[in-house]
Amino acid sequence: MGELKHDKWVGTTYGNDFMHNWLIKGLKVIDVRLLYAFTYLFVVPPTLLINSRSRNIIYRYFRERLGFGRLKSAWMTIRNHWDFSEVVIDRFAMYAGKEFKIDIDNFELFKRLSQGEKGFIQLSSHIGNYELAGYSLPAKDKRLNALVFGGEKESVMANRNKMFEGHNIRMIPMSPDMSHIFEIDAALTQGEILSMPADRVFGSQKSFDVKILGKTAHIPQGPFLLGATRGVPVLFTTVMKSGAVKYHITIREVTRDESKSVREQAREMAEHFASLLEDTLLQYPTQWYNYFEFWS
Repeated sequence: MGELKHDKWVGTTYGNDFMHNWLIKGLKVIDVRLLYAFTYLFVVPPTLLINSRSRNIIYRYFRERLGFGRLKSAWMTIRNHWDFSEVVIDRFAMYAGKEFKIDIDNFELFKRLSQGEKGFIQLSSHIGNYELAGYSLPAKDKRLNALVFGGEKESVMANRNKMFEGHNIRMIPMSPDMSHIFEIDAALTQGEILSMPADRVFGSQKSFDVKILGKTAHIPQGPFLLGATRGVPVLFTTVMKSGAVKYHITIREVTRDESKSVREQAREMAEHFASLLEDTLLQYPTQWYNYFEFWS
């Protein structure tokens, strides 16, 4: 069976299981800010030198999509790598039991849907630190089913499972044989929450062409067609870093005209999602972590 992957992106966390377990043990006693400084000095510089492909992709994102000058784009590329290193450290810090300050906008919408009988879909994107939402948004009334990349490192999956045990969260790994489709359907049928990414097209997935930051990009049709077909609410939740140990969660509904056809509803939601993603990028430009050619 072939590996499930993006044609330009594999999707696993950098490092091996030994490194991950060592990092978790260290973060039980080390302040995350010390590790931030270490990565700024000793990890990010060689990464920028060696991995020219991702460096150039992010540089063009700042230069062409956001319209920054050459020097500012170069500086923001460094900042982007700093921010990403912080997000990775923060994930392992959570596995080690560390807590972060969280502000939540529009939590009442999430709470109302969680207490209703109908299931709903919560969309994510590869910006900020979405994984933290699973530990911060209480899902007492409904189980949250998180669709995750199936080829992730064993240590990462094991620690996610450990964290999710106490938060009423279940992971659904994406598999090449597409068996995860049945689990997705069962979750919504049972009135549960389905969390899934909406900004990366895998393999032969069909996509919508949408405008983001002035240029056409491809995003998967699946999440939007699923929401329209099942007639369930669709949310877009972002978890953006707003301070050294602080995050800001924003919950927004992805709207559509339910009097239209399923296809038209899905298209409307895809375009609305794209506009919400664009608004977030304009507010947090350095927290964009799609290190492949996102725009066609």
